[in-house]
Amino acid sequence: MKAKELRKKYLAFFKEKKHAVITSSSLMPENDPTVLFTSAGMHPLVPYLLGEPHPEGNRLANCQKCVRTTDIDEVGDTTHLTFFEMLGNWSLNDYWKKEAITWSYEFLTSKKYLGFDVDKLSVTVFAGDEDAPRDEESAEAWKSLGIPEERIYYLPKDDNWWGPAGTTGPCGPDTEMFIEVDEIPRCGNNCRPGCSCGHYVEVWNDVFMYYDKKEDGTYVEMERRNIDTGMGVERTTAMLQGVPTVFDTDLFLPLINRIKEMANIEEPDEKQTRLLRVVADHVKSAVMIMADDRKVGPSNVEAGYIVRRLIRKAIHSADILSIEQGFMKELADITIEMYKDVYDEVERNKDFVYQNLADEEKKFRKTLSKALKKLHKILDETGTITGEDGFLLFTSFGLPIEMTREIAVENGIDVDMEDFTKQFEHHREISRTATQGKFKGGLADHSEEITQFHTATHLLQSALRKVLGNEVTQNGSNITKERLRFDFTFDRKLTPEEVKQVEDLVNEVIGKDLAVTQTFMPYDEAIGKGALAFFRENYGETVSVYSVGDFSIELCGGPHVETTGKLGKFRIAKQKKIGAGIMRIRAVLE
Repeated sequence: MKAKELRKKYLAFFKEKKHAVITSSSLMPENDPTVLFTSAGMHPLVPYLLGEPHPEGNRLANCQKCVRTTDIDEVGDTTHLTFFEMLGNWSLNDYWKKEAITWSYEFLTSKKYLGFDVDKLSVTVFAGDEDAPRDEESAEAWKSLGIPEERIYYLPKDDNWWGPAGTTGPCGPDTEMFIEVDEIPRCGNNCRPGCSCGHYVEVWNDVFMYYDKKEDGTYVEMERRNIDTGMGVERTTAMLQGVPTVFDTDLFLPLINRIKEMANIEEPDEKQTRLLRVVADHVKSAVMIMADDRKVGPSNVEAGYIVRRLIRKAIHSADILSIEQGFMKELADITIEMYKDVYDEVERNKDFVYQNLADEEKKFRKTLSKALKKLHKILDETGTITGEDGFLLFTSFGLPIEMTREIAVENGIDVDMEDFTKQFEHHREISRTATQGKFKGGLADHSEEITQFHTATHLLQSALRKVLGNEVTQNGSNITKERLRFDFTFDRKLTPEEVKQVEDLVNEVIGKDLAVTQTFMPYDEAIGKGALAFFRENYGETVSVYSVGDFSIELCGGPHVETTGKLGKFRIAKQKKIGAGIMRIRAVLE
């Protein structure tokens, strides 16, 4: 079964179960300061998991595009990917464990759907501890479907408990489904689902979120009960096609085979195999990020830094394989052809992708040879690479610190990363995240402060358009408990007079204590009413629209304050240009 058929069958199955099929959201999550990318299918649904009503109802399903960067240096082995897809179905305080488990079983084992051998299916459930009881409800559901007790494993929190990703918030036990792979023998008598030997491969995970972890570490059962499930498209496709790795599926073979042709390789050795996978994964991932409607191109900050890192690592790996320059355009074409029918923005934004790939390769190649000469000169003269050396190579030659570290490792030495981080103080955020891989993930904070800033962001956007003109469009935002950050299309800083005009407009609306209302309506009707929808993110034909009097109307999932009077006084604290035609404002509520 090809990936295309897997997606189609999954969504059709849950549509039959009265789920609304919603579209994939952006790879760059809106108003979530904890992550650069959407790294799980549930990220776009956070407001609804926390209680906001969804315009499509309480049963949802989709295929969500994701990017995960925590293991980016591991890409090239048999399992790790940067870009991937998650099939998911959600119950927003609707059906519960019995239904979710029954449907999971039906889709996995029915000949009409995936047709996995029932005798090869094993499951895990939560074993229970002092915080929550043993999940007998899930175990009984599996037994009622014919899964024998010896194939039901009770495992602790480390294996069968989801969240909270932060220190507090919604969480709960899960049940995971594994298929045995006969070609990979058990590693011993204690081999079980979750073992790293590969005999058991996880294909699905049903999470039951009905606990709230408090600041004191206690777990309180909630009245609201949600279900969040996930099935990885790549891994499941590999299982269905009976191949050893995701790189042997139709999601990667067109890329891998073309790269082999470019490199004149018929039977790659172990090192070449890893390089082939790195080029395929990194080009595909860079294409999918840049093809997103947020149009994030290569840069030295945040998500753009990851794009630059992916492209430059792909170029470096291709050079080792002796692939000629300009190879990425053809691989981008293959990627676009592969996904254009699934995510229409991939075709729509292809010119942006092509231009950035060409510009970045040209820019990188102009400095790469100089950078490598400088690096090897340092090695020859000193036998080591200091953090200061790494900083110089990055800032003066554009050589990513990860690449410097790789070359250093090839020469049997390490880079002093502590020293590098000190040298790289003004890029603290990127040094801390992109170079060390410490991306946090999980439920965004929906505290009172976050909610207030979220509403203030709507007012700021409307005020900017009224003062500067409708050419102003949102390019992203980031909210913490202390401030809001708003990026928008504009080619210069606001004058002091314009800053005051924007602040006065926002504070005037706050002073009127206007009601913030949510309505559900067809997408076309919302646009016809003037609702702003810059990122094409809607979850179906019906959308959630938030209005503040006649001052602001915007497609949004929430949450928001009930009235504007709860915001306090709005003040623009800082503004700066962050890219060609992109400005950033930081604002506070006092």
